[in-house]
Amino acid sequence: MTEEEFDNRLVETLDGFLETLAESPDVNLDRFYTMTCLLENLRFFSPVLYSAIKNKE
Repeated sequence: MTEEEFDNRLVETLDGFLETLAESPDVNLDRFYTMTCLLENLRFFSPVLYSAIKNKE
């Protein structure tokens, strides 16, 4: 898997997770905002995550 493919899959996964949370009536809005910020930061570090996983292989 290339870095670009990894990045695309990560974005799809994170977006799907956020969409599921957003559709849930039980989600606390303050916590949802915090989770959204956390996941956005995780998305920003996608190249670092890719390098860490690639090096373990």
